[in-house]
Amino acid sequence: MRTFKNTNIKPLIVAVCLLTAVSCNNKNKKNTSSKTDNPYQEKVDSIIGLMTLEEKLGQLNLPATGPITTGSSKSTDVVKKIEDGKIGGLFNLGDPKNIYEVQKIAVEKSRLGIPLIFGMDVIHGFKTTFPIPLGLSCSWDMEMIEKTAQIAASEASANGINWTFSPMVDISRDPRWGRVSEGNGEDPYLGSEIARAMVRGYQKDDLTANNTLMSCVKHFALYGAPEAGRDYNTVDMSRIRMYNEYLPPYKAAVDEGVGSVMASFNEIDGIPATGNKWLLTDLLRDDWGFNGFVVSDYTGIYEMKAHGMGDAYAVTSLALKAGLDMDMAGDSPNIDAAYIKHLEGALEQGKIAMADIDTAVARVLTAKYQLGLFDDPYRYCNEERSKNETYTQKNRDFARLVGAESTVLLKNENQLLPLKKSGTVAVIGPLAKAGNNMPGTWSVSSDHDKAISVWDGLQQTVGENVNLLYAKGSNLDYDLELEKRATMFGKTIPRDGRTDKQLLDEALAIAKKSDVIVATIGESAEFSGESSSRTDIGIPQVQKDLLQALLKTGKPVVLVLFTGRPLTLVEENETVPAILNVWFPGSEAGLSISDVLFGDVNPSGKLTATFPRNVGQVPLFYNHKNTGRPLGNKEGKFEKFKTNYLDVRNEPLYPFGYGLSYTTFDYSNFNLDKTSIGMGGEISVSVDVTNSGNYDGKEVVQLYIRDVVGSVTRPVKELKGFKKVSIKKGETKTVTFNLSVEDLKFYNYDLDFVAEPGIFQVFVGTDSTTELMKEFELKNNKE
Repeated sequence: MRTFKNTNIKPLIVAVCLLTAVSCNNKNKKNTSSKTDNPYQEKVDSIIGLMTLEEKLGQLNLPATGPITTGSSKSTDVVKKIEDGKIGGLFNLGDPKNIYEVQKIAVEKSRLGIPLIFGMDVIHGFKTTFPIPLGLSCSWDMEMIEKTAQIAASEASANGINWTFSPMVDISRDPRWGRVSEGNGEDPYLGSEIARAMVRGYQKDDLTANNTLMSCVKHFALYGAPEAGRDYNTVDMSRIRMYNEYLPPYKAAVDEGVGSVMASFNEIDGIPATGNKWLLTDLLRDDWGFNGFVVSDYTGIYEMKAHGMGDAYAVTSLALKAGLDMDMAGDSPNIDAAYIKHLEGALEQGKIAMADIDTAVARVLTAKYQLGLFDDPYRYCNEERSKNETYTQKNRDFARLVGAESTVLLKNENQLLPLKKSGTVAVIGPLAKAGNNMPGTWSVSSDHDKAISVWDGLQQTVGENVNLLYAKGSNLDYDLELEKRATMFGKTIPRDGRTDKQLLDEALAIAKKSDVIVATIGESAEFSGESSSRTDIGIPQVQKDLLQALLKTGKPVVLVLFTGRPLTLVEENETVPAILNVWFPGSEAGLSISDVLFGDVNPSGKLTATFPRNVGQVPLFYNHKNTGRPLGNKEGKFEKFKTNYLDVRNEPLYPFGYGLSYTTFDYSNFNLDKTSIGMGGEISVSVDVTNSGNYDGKEVVQLYIRDVVGSVTRPVKELKGFKKVSIKKGETKTVTFNLSVEDLKFYNYDLDFVAEPGIFQVFVGTDSTTELMKEFELKNNKE
């Protein structure tokens, strides 16, 4: 295996490096997003001075070259365009040898020899695949989440990638939206912590290191709140909601030094994000101090035509002047609005200035300097690293642990779980052997055929001690066409040619021979994800029918639930004795699931998105506001002229922060160290947590506050702290939080970030419904 060397960088670029004040190997220790001088500016300006207009526009061009795309376009004549300096980067190439050859064309055959940047959707792992992001967030373990990003960066960079379109930090309160699977749930505080962890994991503190990736936070902004839960749809909300509830995770990523930002598809205040100057310049750069570059989402510039923003020259000009630097997937014959095709004409028409183009080019070139590509364009192309550092046993073992730690135990009647490693277990359901679905949605670089199914995982872990029986039981859905739409991108679940009755009869025969039934049921991987919105968010009916038939056998049933979104599970919650939500656990899924089922890992995951009782409750989230007529009773009983439904109670089926364990935890000695603080003060919150059950376990201790009276209405609760602690059976641990005035701040009517004097309630407990509460007062004096 060869290690590729940088042997022939264009002399023109070398001269620029030697003549400018900053060394070409100057390391960017952290891409701090603040209004500081660009250390590469002199070099960048020198290169721009050598460039033709065509070469400048080439730097802003990011074609798609791989087989996985989110739209219909693919670039053509890529090699010739690279030679002509018409391409600034590529995405969806994932082989170090191929990337080396393509980079060599850019460096040795184009006039200026400017290296390319190579991106990929490394969303929740590269070859070693971790749980889908929604599942991963349910671990509430920031150190673990950061390490998954580090491993993803190490594997991807070993294969030539230096830029990832992750993390996706869109807040979402609507499970109809398929991309809820790709985010971190409904809470801005938790979402912000995860955003920081992911950026740290990808970028570390040195972007020039060959085992890091430049991170791209997305989708900026508000993409997770589309009307009707339908992907790409209109988003419309007040600025005060934006600032307090939806913008914080993006800002957290910027504050952590994220290198790039991706604009979202939706409109904001009537202007698509792709061309929204208030969003991309006034807020992102001027207010937040972001100094990286902004890329469009797939064909986002072109799509502004359909939004009604004008012709090709109008929309490309709008995007450029708004502060969007790079055009993703615009370079294709069937896309008739693209930087590479229309900015020259827009310049001639006076819609833009050369300075607008130069500004965008400078940002892209700066990113390439930050990645060390001018110093060594081939630093990420190492076949030996690719062979030795990708999909290693060590990485897979960690993915197995992460998959187990991300599962959420929703119900465990009479301590059915964990199962004994003996007797006969029937494994029934259409997802039992669907290994290719285990990596979940947005796993474009995963080897789906290598992922471990539930059946294979059980065979490997308990097969010698447990008699395992299998039956498919049903197809994924009664509707063949719907099933096809939900099993795309190499994740087909072969449809059984037998009738529904024949499949069910076989399952029931197998069930009768068993001591316990493990029902592997739920969504397929592509039932959620991009362009996978649903109006019915229940388990597909054919699987519901299978589940109810299994329950009628009288055998104990464990529902192993696969899903990429909160589902409506009222019937299942009432009838099934044990429900284990495993999401899509990744490449080691079957092993992770077996570890939890048989008690080698005690589940500790907690929901980061509310599970509604039915779709009519959506959007539903814990940190809502009161109306003037809140429901007064705690039993959820209907009250006329109160804010409630005629046909269902207000409360969700499973609240935010909810998750059971094989053990039990008791809370006591809840204390605040003071009853009031001033504007410079801090308050210490402590609580004793006792493991009162029979297993060692982990508990996510959660702290919420309520600002009782505000100048604007405030949420009934807001998460402001959490700690995941390991507690042995019989042990008590004291968990302490420190609340500062910064934790009490919010954006008021004038969008000033303030803490207002008054009474605050503090809640501590196991989920967002906790009623363990104490009060303190914030006074208008400094300490």
